Amino acid sequence: MKWRYPLVFIALVFFFVCVIARLFYWQVVKAEMLSELAQSQYNGIIRVLPRRGEIKTSDGFSLAANKVSYLLFINPTAIKDKKYTVNILSSLLDLPAASVSSKIVPEKLWVPVQSGLDAKKKEEIERIHIPGVGFEEQYSRFYPEASTAAHLVGFVGKNESGQDKGYVGLEGFYDRLLRGKDGYAVEFHDALGRPILSKRIDRTNGSDGGNLFMSIDRSVQFLAEQKLKDGIERYGALGGMVGIMDPAAGDIVAMASFPSYSPQKYWEYDESLYTNPFITNTYEPGSTLKPIIMASALDAGIITPQTKCDICGGPVNVSDYDLHTWNDKYYKDTNMIEVIQHSDNTGMVFVALKLGVDKMISYLTRFGIGSLTDIDLQGEIAPSFKPRSAWYDVDLATTGFGQGISVTPIELLSAFSGLANEGKIMQPRVVKAFENANGETLKIPVKVKGTPISAKTAKVMTEILVNAVEKGEAQWTKLKGYRIAGKTGTASIPVAGHYDPKNTITSFIGFAPADKPKFAMLVILNKPTSSIYAAETAAPLFFDIAKDLLSYYGIPPSE
Repeated sequence: MKWRYPLVFIALVFFFVCVIARLFYWQVVKAEMLSELAQSQYNGIIRVLPRRGEIKTSDGFSLAANKVSYLLFINPTAIKDKKYTVNILSSLLDLPAASVSSKIVPEKLWVPVQSGLDAKKKEEIERIHIPGVGFEEQYSRFYPEASTAAHLVGFVGKNESGQDKGYVGLEGFYDRLLRGKDGYAVEFHDALGRPILSKRIDRTNGSDGGNLFMSIDRSVQFLAEQKLKDGIERYGALGGMVGIMDPAAGDIVAMASFPSYSPQKYWEYDESLYTNPFITNTYEPGSTLKPIIMASALDAGIITPQTKCDICGGPVNVSDYDLHTWNDKYYKDTNMIEVIQHSDNTGMVFVALKLGVDKMISYLTRFGIGSLTDIDLQGEIAPSFKPRSAWYDVDLATTGFGQGISVTPIELLSAFSGLANEGKIMQPRVVKAFENANGETLKIPVKVKGTPISAKTAKVMTEILVNAVEKGEAQWTKLKGYRIAGKTGTASIPVAGHYDPKNTITSFIGFAPADKPKFAMLVILNKPTSSIYAAETAAPLFFDIAKDLLSYYGIPPSE
């Protein structure tokens, strides 16, 4: 019998060890899990949307701001009279009764019904004291200047999940910075699992979006848009663009394109209007590319300003193609200064053939032609060059006068700005600084994109372009007393394997003052009907804007 006592003792010890081990497992090993499980029975986690950052011009004025609105939600478990609730909400919110009724699901504790309600509508509903109905403060996008700089700003729409998302322009490019980080709030429930609307812990782990400070000058932007609208109407064009840049920093001071749209009501416009044509449209630049080609040949030491063109006495035949000047006027033994002055196509064929395919591709690449400028706007594209093996003599020749090669306006303006900035091309930018949710400001540094030519070459090319303004076909539009460097461009439009004989894209590109440039500007008109020539359309529009810009900047005449 004595053996039974030790056996019972051992059994009891084993039992207590098991109990202690089990208690240790639940109270130590699984303690955190049990705590979270218990908490989940008395409170819930809801997502709190951050406030979207604003987009401001250089003077601090918001082109994209926020206005307070409200989200109406319901707690179906707290609704006492479903029929009454459905009828009153559908009437006040102008929603189908079936839509409201479908949201009242018994097992749900929080169901959004309608967002974007203003304070007046909120107060109207609150006065009725509908059980189970509550409101959350939210922010909706507001564009104080309507369609001003629409292609630069972009708009805020919804993604596949119904959440706010920025599209195109700055709204799209900087969407992550602007939208901030979602926060979470702890909402307490009663014993029956119903939310206690008055008890909530503030958000955690979230932050509002940051503000963007643009390089855009609001006054210059307004000027560019107004002048462009007037010019499109005056010259009977289908549309047009103006881009103004500070060549020393790469800052976009203004960028306007028409036709445009309203970011506030973007859904009322065709989607084709959303993209910014200044960074997405490709075209053959025509004579506005000639300064880039000429500067390349000068920099390579292949020609000098006084080099004589020995093939400019008439049309030039290249690979069985006869290449003419734009007006069928020819200047025998003309020099390179006069080639740009007369916008002589045969002279540019001479330059291109001297440069050769390899150097042509090399310099165009160094100027940024054929690659993205990396401007901070969503949607930029860049047409690439054809393979080296696909270049023929006629391709080389026509590229010399800007046909048979495609660019975007921002590519051309960026490349041309290098002539105004001692041969240095700056990366174009629209945003100069970013302010985070804590009020700390981060300045975005300027960046040199490349140095395709020497400062000496840039200076020589500047003087050639000043001469073109003073003595070229658009000399009647020039501003007296100012030295302005510029070039017209009348580009043929390729259509089904040939060029449209009746329509052109006219443009003028230049910078001023020539000796110490404050701005570089590109003006483009699409298919003007009053005249197919840039000297009679784009050039006078360029100088009309330039006149007001020089006055705005307080730059007096130098002569």
